[in-house]
Amino acid sequence: MAQIHLHAESGDYAPIVLMPGDPNRSKRIAARFDGGIEKAKLVNEHRGLLGYTGTINGVPVSVQTTGMGTPTTSIVMEELLNLGVETFVRIGTCGGFLHLETGDVIVASAAVASSGIGPILGFDEPTAPTADFDVTNVLVAAAKAEGLTTHVGPIVTSDVFYDPNPAGTARWGARGYLGVEMESAAMFLLAMRERGKGRPVRAGTILTVSDTIRDAKVVAEARKGGSEPWYRLPEDELIKRIDLTIGAALKAAETLGAR
Repeated sequence: MAQIHLHAESGDYAPIVLMPGDPNRSKRIAARFDGGIEKAKLVNEHRGLLGYTGTINGVPVSVQTTGMGTPTTSIVMEELLNLGVETFVRIGTCGGFLHLETGDVIVASAAVASSGIGPILGFDEPTAPTADFDVTNVLVAAAKAEGLTTHVGPIVTSDVFYDPNPAGTARWGARGYLGVEMESAAMFLLAMRERGKGRPVRAGTILTVSDTIRDAKVVAEARKGGSEPWYRLPEDELIKRIDLTIGAALKAAETLGAR
């Protein structure tokens, strides 16, 4: 039956769904399905949560917008689970730490829940939101096959874009995390919950580094030398880099969907 937010029925979505936050990105993904967006089936547009189903080289694949943050992502994934979806791949952007550069790709192995979703889904006990190993491996292989500079490791899922912590978001980089975004921990925890019930649900994340985030002390030193150690790509260049990541995600979805 149709869900509250996703006005679709069981069978409208493929078993594997790509999950960007941005509806415009959903359109760009659907445009690369077999036959283009014109041949794809629009399965949801309620609340601007655009969803399409099509094929990649004959393999059924869907794309579904999540919006920004764990609340809407959780709603969307819960309803997709109700509709029978079992493989979820977040495709998004993030701020990158450490030695990462804008345009690099991160495949997340895990995502700390610096978010209200951790205590909720973990019933106030510690959680370890972890990506599916097979999905992660397929995403890494696809990204490298596309020639993308690819990093694999833990990320941070935060509830705030403009972090008020005096140490800044860069504090996570000093702890060894690769980047920060706002959705993955929710997806990983929900997939883990379903696996705990015996259902073969799996989730993974592939991200384009749209911003680099450096420690404030490092920034201050670099300013003395007349340079800036953080940077955000211009929008047109960012779209080009995201499209490369989309290509990798589509290849991964084809592989995962064919298994």
